[in-house]
Amino acid sequence: MPAEIKLFACLKDNYGVLVHDPASGATAAIDVPEAAPVEAALQATGWKLTDILVTHHHGDHTGGIAELKQKYKCRVVAPQAEAGKIPLVDETVREGDTVSVGTLSANVIETPGHTSGHITFWFHGDKLAFAGDTLFSIGCGRVIEGTPEMMWTSLKKLRDLPGDTRVYCGHEYTLANIKFAQTIEPDNVALKARAAQAAKQIADGAWTIPTTIDEEKAANPFLRADVAVVAASIGMAGKPAAEVFTEIRARKNKF
Repeated sequence: MPAEIKLFACLKDNYGVLVHDPASGATAAIDVPEAAPVEAALQATGWKLTDILVTHHHGDHTGGIAELKQKYKCRVVAPQAEAGKIPLVDETVREGDTVSVGTLSANVIETPGHTSGHITFWFHGDKLAFAGDTLFSIGCGRVIEGTPEMMWTSLKKLRDLPGDTRVYCGHEYTLANIKFAQTIEPDNVALKARAAQAAKQIADGAWTIPTTIDEEKAANPFLRADVAVVAASIGMAGKPAAEVFTEIRARKNKF
């Protein structure tokens, strides 16, 4: 049976998401910025929280762990490299590990850059990727603990997932990301279409995620640093992709 997804808002611009296995009744929260919206989502769906899967240690992704674990006695799974910075961890995982949520199974992909131990959960059977603050809709996370080269490598890992993989990210930044992306590739047809789509989604009160890997490959400049037209557009024709990515990320930091 396919996974069921409940998406909802948390804090100022965070996303919360529940992944439910209808076959077993198990339900995982992917990161928990705060407890109350998670509880509201559980009440709305009638699901019971069994697991919390943590992508990285930042407080706007872990703030609800203690309250939810106390109430639901749920398992907390976290990246091995950051477990000491995350409360109440029961199980640590790293690249190549798998995590089960009932009959659902997720591969762990290490995607450092935003933080040094960031991970992505890829539910391969359902083609769902929960990328935290590594890959955003038309964007990527700010490089805080890692290096731009590290982030570029992480993004390439995600880019290599099947094109129809649905990507859920940690924040609603799509419109701002599109405005920046248009400064890099103003003539990108896919980006123009995405801009119109996102504007309508926001106007209609809808979410701009999930996106897909194919959509991001077509329009997200951070996944396109090795595309010749992108390098040329910022005066870096022929330069290594990691250097092009570094320049794009630096420009976004100032945007």
